[in-house]
Amino acid sequence: MPTVPDPLFADCPDRRGTGAEKWDRYVGRDVLPVWVADMDFRAPIEVLTALHDRVDHGVFGYTHEPPGFAPALAAHLERRHGWLVDPARIVATPGVVTGLALTARLFAAADEEILTFTPVYPPFLTLPALAGRRCVRVPLAQSPEAWWIDFDALEAAVSPRSKIFWLCHPHNPTGTVFEQTDLLKLADFAVRHGLTVVSDEIWSDLLLDEDHGGTRHIPFASLDHPAAATAITLVAPSKTWNLAGLGCAAAIVPEPDIRRGWRAAGGGLVPMVNPLGYAAAEAAWTHGDSWRTRLITVLRQHRGLVQEAVATIPGLSCVPAAATFLAWIDCRSTGVKDPQAACEAAGLGPSDGREFGAPGFIRINTACPTDRLAESLRRLRTAFAGG
Repeated sequence: MPTVPDPLFADCPDRRGTGAEKWDRYVGRDVLPVWVADMDFRAPIEVLTALHDRVDHGVFGYTHEPPGFAPALAAHLERRHGWLVDPARIVATPGVVTGLALTARLFAAADEEILTFTPVYPPFLTLPALAGRRCVRVPLAQSPEAWWIDFDALEAAVSPRSKIFWLCHPHNPTGTVFEQTDLLKLADFAVRHGLTVVSDEIWSDLLLDEDHGGTRHIPFASLDHPAAATAITLVAPSKTWNLAGLGCAAAIVPEPDIRRGWRAAGGGLVPMVNPLGYAAAEAAWTHGDSWRTRLITVLRQHRGLVQEAVATIPGLSCVPAAATFLAWIDCRSTGVKDPQAACEAAGLGPSDGREFGAPGFIRINTACPTDRLAESLRRLRTAFAGG
């Protein structure tokens, strides 16, 4: 029997003509955009109410963290992940990408190295050079069932100039949730080589199987390990509650000196978080869990639709994501030289795997109404199987 769509996620506003980066990429063309990782769903009513209340206040002057921001995040992390965080360690930042850029300047000198796994979210690959640092790519290992850390490759990649490890956890684009055993091995590696771990945990509230016996998210900095005691954690409500345009994230920074120098490390280029971003984040962390739970049910269903479709298209494969609303699809066995171009010619606009350090792959965003996803998968078939 077909699944009845959740009405909360079935009727989405038309984003065309609203300055939506996702939809404007293919303006004027019959191409469904499934690339950038924002959702087409409305934010929760609790978040919208908080934004209305903040707008009704009527004053939008220079703003630092309001008193409820850090406690709301700390309470959320304890409730969701069992991680006790001192609110005094929480520093607001305009986005996780900004946080990554700041850590490059705080923990590595010019021409020193930042290690990261590939494939990975593109700013992990481009930010080091922008900061005058080197990016060292360490490929993840792959099977039809999973992606995992190749620790031999990691040891071969490190050098005396390596200073930072950027961890994407849960992992974008593969949807991998790293287990405690691997996190502890990574922590041992970091201590052995004197690396600071910076963990981007923006996807940590979108684990698709956690309530069905799957792997739960373990914050890297919650480990009982010396590497965890100095690790920087970056989080945001943007992926889980569709708030990316409001530009509000948080860094959990254990060392007081680093907290004091956080914004200054940006050389005067890092803006403050805007008041609407604070209001939305606090409301999402405090009141957004019911909406999040319903969203995960939809995303699990959508993951199943993707897996069914991919299994019927010769040459495509996709390791099922354990987290995120992303499908990372391997097109290398199709014989299609340029999968991105083939998809766009068929009216589908995914993310190009080349941007993630993985030619031959595409990434599809499934966070849209179910009927739109079904049409996207029909166009995917057209791209690689002719219809």
